[in-house]
Amino acid sequence: MKKRAVFLDRDGTLIVDKNYLSDPAGVVLFDRTIESLIRMMQLGLSLVVVSNQSGVGRGYFSMKDVDAVNSRIDSLLRQDGIEIAGWYVCPHAPDEKCSCRKPKPGMIEAASQDLGLDPSRSYVIGDKRADVDLALAVGACGILVTTGYGANDTEYARSIGAPVCADLLAASELIALDKSQLNPEFCSIKTSPIRRA
Repeated sequence: MKKRAVFLDRDGTLIVDKNYLSDPAGVVLFDRTIESLIRMMQLGLSLVVVSNQSGVGRGYFSMKDVDAVNSRIDSLLRQDGIEIAGWYVCPHAPDEKCSCRKPKPGMIEAASQDLGLDPSRSYVIGDKRADVDLALAVGACGILVTTGYGANDTEYARSIGAPVCADLLAASELIALDKSQLNPEFCSIKTSPIRRA
């Protein structure tokens, strides 16, 4: 059986959004990121980062810079035993016709093939409309967090029934309630009444 996963946005979800971060020294984890990811791992979920990095396509920085930032985050997480199964990045600008820029499904499709994951039994967590729309695109359960830019998209998320959580820890607690491992009635995008702000 393919594995369940949490597909995580990076900026504004795992780390403080610094607006086109290109310097590893600028990485700041949210206070409860470590606790949240440990909880998700304890639930048997693979952790995968899926991140739009249009700063590359816009010419603000290079993929080498993106990799350096991701390596810094990975190093910080590994100090607490957290393993990210895969890092997937869309480097394209919004006007480029790619298949990977969220909410398009390319990154999750690639991760699912590479890592043996089942998106339909998985979660997407992020701070933007594109993240919950990505969940819709792959049949996953989308959860909006209000860290980062999330407060701007709470009305939209609620309009499609996506859970809204204060932060990643609240999202992990919500996932822990899903005893049925993604019963369609749990996932609000699939008509669940569960919402948390």
